[in-house]
Amino acid sequence: MNKRQSLGQHFLISNSIARSIVDFAELTKKDVVLEVGTGKGILIPNLCEKAKKVISVEKDDNLYLKAKENFFSIPNLVLKQGDAFEMDFDFTVLVSNLPYSESRNAIEWLVQRKFSHAIIMVQKEFAQKLLVKEGPARRAVSVLANYCMKIEKLLDVNKTNFQPSPKIDSVVIRLEQKHQVTREIVQTVNNLFSFKRKTVRNLAKKFGIEIDSDKRLEDLEDGEIIAIAKKIIQ
Repeated sequence: MNKRQSLGQHFLISNSIARSIVDFAELTKKDVVLEVGTGKGILIPNLCEKAKKVISVEKDDNLYLKAKENFFSIPNLVLKQGDAFEMDFDFTVLVSNLPYSESRNAIEWLVQRKFSHAIIMVQKEFAQKLLVKEGPARRAVSVLANYCMKIEKLLDVNKTNFQPSPKIDSVVIRLEQKHQVTREIVQTVNNLFSFKRKTVRNLAKKFGIEIDSDKRLEDLEDGEIIAIAKKIIQ
């Protein structure tokens, strides 16, 4: 397995899907767009045409340098090299063909930021996890995502639209911000779900608080779980 495959980098090669992703973003000349994962830059021309400013961040040195070479003449484009989720930007819209290995990091980072909406492409399997709202298959990341954002599935994308072709199809989703949470809330919700089979009463005891309930996390609303997390970190 080469380095790019190990990073989960499968490059979109369909210009029609790239145009659809940008159209879904409904950009105006007031928007500052953050793109995570420049890749080969298939989204950049359309993003820059419609937005006030585009900040595109690429972790891979070679891809970053190639993008600088190819897009140096676009005045409203800022190219950055590094890990976007270790950086802090002011932006209104996130648009990204996320590297598969970064999907969970992206959601956990995004719920801590102030923004309007995001259009992201993720593995179909990950999108299904995000959309789970009840039952034992529910995860910390789905609670955080659904509490903080309205999630809408927009488009199925067949794996043949990528090079190299991944093993699974992808989905484009829209995330519209409802709430913003802190890093401590994200960490605490993750910690809670490491004991998710316990009753809320026993779970609360582990974290030094008292809650009189025989329910489990899977039985609670997203907001109720966030409220427990807030009570723990008070």
